[in-house]
Amino acid sequence: MNEILKVEHLKKYFVKKGIFGSKAATVKAADDITFSLKKGEVFVLAGESGSGKSTIAKLILKSIEPDSGNVIFEDQIIGEDEESLKKIRMNCQMIHQDPYDSINPRMKIRDIVAEPLEIHKMGNKSERVQRVTEVLKEVKLEPAEEIIKKYPHMLSGGQRQRVVLARALSVKPKIIIADEPVSMLDMSIRAEMLELMHELQKKYDVSFIYITHDLATARYFGQRIGILYLGRIVEIGTIDEVLQKPRHPYTQALIDAISEPDPKNLYKEKKIRINEPIDVDVYEGCRFRSRCPYQIDKCKEDPALEKVGDDHFCACYVELD
Repeated sequence: MNEILKVEHLKKYFVKKGIFGSKAATVKAADDITFSLKKGEVFVLAGESGSGKSTIAKLILKSIEPDSGNVIFEDQIIGEDEESLKKIRMNCQMIHQDPYDSINPRMKIRDIVAEPLEIHKMGNKSERVQRVTEVLKEVKLEPAEEIIKKYPHMLSGGQRQRVVLARALSVKPKIIIADEPVSMLDMSIRAEMLELMHELQKKYDVSFIYITHDLATARYFGQRIGILYLGRIVEIGTIDEVLQKPRHPYTQALIDAISEPDPKNLYKEKKIRINEPIDVDVYEGCRFRSRCPYQIDKCKEDPALEKVGDDHFCACYVELD
């Protein structure tokens, strides 16, 4: 598979202001982020809330500018010029977490799904309506001829998220960034939505960046994974290698926290390998050392990603079993 997208050394820092505008703290939301996405691949960005997942998505789409680093799409660096911005925004579409917030409640479904087609001047009015009807059928919203006449409040949460998926697919993008696309849906329809995304990904050979904190869905949908902690990728590799042989303590802790569908677990104490944070600068040395049960003196130095297996890299000085 050829690389369709490369992210190289992306950095984005935010400054939290204190009282009267004085500088209080710097938040390193994305700190030297590097990864690639192959054509037809699903790459997972996983981590807890505040790890920088959504910031990276915004940096790729250029909705916010990085402090440094490059986004390279099809061997072209995406800058601030209109041509390259149009190229990335047409070929890279976004599915947001909240299906209630991500679509305009005053617009009909027809206009919501057709909006990207209008922005990118694709087809005439009748061709756009035809494309909207076609893509609604692809996401299994039928009868599509009736759905296009409705407003968002007339649909369920699961149906709204299918509308968001249809809008993303309408311009036939090469990449879809899915930011926690099933986290706000009922448990009963999460599997349906993931299966639908999987089917469409295979059908159109579209690449996905799947953002999540849920390693169970990541294992089902993804092929490679990057584990994020406080704006830094601490482990990256193929999904089976990383989740079956985790080498970073934070990855271990995320796996420990997954609930297993076993009735015996109701009476079993769950031990997660993570400590309460100690009072240290979280950006000094290893990001995880304030919470790590295995920390050593060397952890005061910032570890680099080192190869620990086939296509498996980890930023940790401690060798875990």
